[in-house]
Amino acid sequence: MKLKFRVAIAKIFIYYLFKFYVIDNAILIKDIQYNFKQRATFKNVSLFKQLHHLLIYYPEFAFLFFWRINSNFFLWKVLFLKQYSCKIFKSTKIKGGIVAYHPFGTVINAKMIGENFIFRNGLTIGNKGNNNSLLPIIGDNVEVGANVVIIGPISIGNNVIIGAGSVVVKDIPDNVIVAGNPAKVLKQNCEIN
Repeated sequence: MKLKFRVAIAKIFIYYLFKFYVIDNAILIKDIQYNFKQRATFKNVSLFKQLHHLLIYYPEFAFLFFWRINSNFFLWKVLFLKQYSCKIFKSTKIKGGIVAYHPFGTVINAKMIGENFIFRNGLTIGNKGNNNSLLPIIGDNVEVGANVVIIGPISIGNNVIIGAGSVVVKDIPDNVIVAGNPAKVLKQNCEIN
């Protein structure tokens, strides 16, 4: 679909989405603001314009947005989404501020994920031994590189960066950078923004 036509049609639907889903939803507002902060080069625009920009130009944001509102309406997919092989289990609780960069080949099945979670392609977060009571808990301000595996009933602390290709099967403390297979702490007491 040509971009100008798609944008014109999409504006109508974005207004509807904003009015009925965003205005009173603190988690969606946090998602929009955090994604816009991570991606946009211009600042000081209204929340509606932030949503508009993200839905039009970032289909990976649209994927997360429609997961968040639990909508499978076909027209949304035509206007805003690309085909992603990404699955986020409905049972996963995710606080506001989730950001996805290229969410291809990703499966997320966690007990809880905190605020400002950033992930990249090839991420697997899941249970141990196919037992859904053995799921990870991930803290606030966690950034995960590409092709990372996080498995089992472990806790990942706040303010953590997990390097690309890491396999995390043990608890990770707050304020660290980890990488490797198995993941090991590379740097402690880090200030992560």
